[in-house]
Amino acid sequence: MSDPGTSAPVAPATVAQVISIAERNAAIDAIVATHGDAARAAATAGVKRVADRWSVADGDASAFRALCEKHFVMDTTLRTRLLARLEESLRQIGGHLYEMRRSLRRWNDLVGDECAGVDDVLASFDPAPDLSDQLYRQKIAFIALLNFDRPDLRTMLANGDSWSVEQWAAARVAQQFGPRVPTELADHARRVGHEAQNFVAKFHVPVGTMVDAKGKRWFEPDRALLAHWLVREEIKAGYGDPDGLDKQHALMWVMARHIDGSIPRSVMERTSAGAAWDPAHNTVGGKPVAEADTIGPERYRQILAHYAVAARFDVLYPEAPTAIARKFDLAREIPEADVERLLIDLLEHPARAPLAAFLRTRLGRALEPQDIYFEDVAETKPAAELNAAVKARFADELAFQAALPEVLRGLGFPASEADFLGARIKVEIAKGSGHAMRPMLGEYGAWLRTNRLKDELGWDGFDTAMHELGHNLEQLYSAFNAPRPALQNVPNTACTEAFAFLYQSLAKRVLGIEDSADMQRSQDIDAVATMLAARQIAGPSLVELRMWRWIYAHPGATPAALRDATLAIAADVWTRYYEQDFGPDHTRILAAYQHTVGHPLYLADYTLGHVISHQIRSHMHGKDLATETKRICSIGRVTPDLWMRRAVGTGVAVAPLAHDCTAALARLAR
Repeated sequence: MSDPGTSAPVAPATVAQVISIAERNAAIDAIVATHGDAARAAATAGVKRVADRWSVADGDASAFRALCEKHFVMDTTLRTRLLARLEESLRQIGGHLYEMRRSLRRWNDLVGDECAGVDDVLASFDPAPDLSDQLYRQKIAFIALLNFDRPDLRTMLANGDSWSVEQWAAARVAQQFGPRVPTELADHARRVGHEAQNFVAKFHVPVGTMVDAKGKRWFEPDRALLAHWLVREEIKAGYGDPDGLDKQHALMWVMARHIDGSIPRSVMERTSAGAAWDPAHNTVGGKPVAEADTIGPERYRQILAHYAVAARFDVLYPEAPTAIARKFDLAREIPEADVERLLIDLLEHPARAPLAAFLRTRLGRALEPQDIYFEDVAETKPAAELNAAVKARFADELAFQAALPEVLRGLGFPASEADFLGARIKVEIAKGSGHAMRPMLGEYGAWLRTNRLKDELGWDGFDTAMHELGHNLEQLYSAFNAPRPALQNVPNTACTEAFAFLYQSLAKRVLGIEDSADMQRSQDIDAVATMLAARQIAGPSLVELRMWRWIYAHPGATPAALRDATLAIAADVWTRYYEQDFGPDHTRILAAYQHTVGHPLYLADYTLGHVISHQIRSHMHGKDLATETKRICSIGRVTPDLWMRRAVGTGVAVAPLAHDCTAALARLAR
């Protein structure tokens, strides 16, 4: 297989600038002749947008002029009708195709009924791979671009607060028509993404033969842990065990081997006949494992495959010519510099020192690298006790699904709302980590995917389910209650993560095991736990961003070179922002997240989600949870900063979380 990192950007053959300035002016003059000079500014902008996307396949200059003359709309009433037609048509087209793709992924995503060699093919099948081009070829895209502006992020940030709902809808309709993506490239991007997600979903590290520094085996022989999520969860579970520190140290070495690719193939392939694997020294049966016998930098090959695809898209987006720019300016709609500053503000904030002191007191020892995962600010309950509490309430995932209306009523939702929402959420067990999938049309429901223990849901599965339930509630409200079809959903994934974290924080309340001595203490614990979680993921978010910058600066890099660079970046971020509290880190733990492989440049959304979630939760103190969830999720898809100002009165900022955390630490120390 060739090195994906060496693929050169390929210009799309289907797009060419075929309309001259004179031909553009002729089309503008024809529109003005019909509609009057008042139409000149709008006609000039609209004709340019159409000409920028026009290709030879669309016709000659006369066809271009004819389309502009025929479909330019000046009358206000007609523009209103055109916008409504376009947004509903796009909702139907996109919604039905989304539901088809979503359904075809089911067997690949879920544990259970598997058909090897077929499920992954169906999961990557696209019923409309050339949709982007067809919308242009069949003129829908040109009609939209002729009549509605595509504002960039700077314009939206500067002017969006004064726009009407109709103006926002017009912007969102036009923004759906980006570059004309060749079918071959769309197919290739889908295959690469599917391969990466499969790699992540199937990367379970067998730990049945793992031994700690004392030679103890911690797991049953057939146990395997999904990297990095379930390895991390087992590390966290060590806090409730008297000998848990030895377990944590061994699992941190497992994490390190996953990150740098030094896990022995015999361990991954289960061919070592039960011989003890010591991850600290990387020996199997007491014998050192040669580098050639390890899995190597495969996860970095997957990342470079994403880059190779991104490089081919770069030439299609002159306004956002890198995957980084597209993620921040087009998808996240928060400037890259603002997000990086927020990450650093979290890591450098003076709240760091009292937070570290609190952890040292809480754990009764000096902090170590794995302690960035510590999250149980209240007294830690043993895993067995948490599992038992879940089992007493929900026998399995089906019992949880059946109880959803009751769960929501217990959280304060009116009976009718609880029944409506609960009936539209299907709970299932995923092969990989949990996830949620929204409905795009009213006749469909949301899907909640979690994990489970062998014969019960368990705390990890329930905790994940509550996280995904938060996603589902946002998804349902923002679909059914959006002010217009074009404004369905929330601004970006960080906003939906906010509700996921909000409802995950209610997991123990749902089980009836929350420490509720007083409301202030619960709020204090929540503020500290959120700050811990936000700082924990801020480092990996910063590492991923800087890794992608390195990739763009080294387009010919090999997987091994990218691995080494990523480890160096992770080490630097750790030294700058964590080592003073948690000590040196041999694992490069900040590079562990598998989202980097399966969902590139996503991690910062988790960090933003924690910050936004705290702002929302702080806002909700003393307010009705259900009412505010519905109101906020019904605002519509404006920019995140504007959405936050309308939701809670202030833009996205670290200060509220840091302030509340500092005050909470002072009260908890009394």
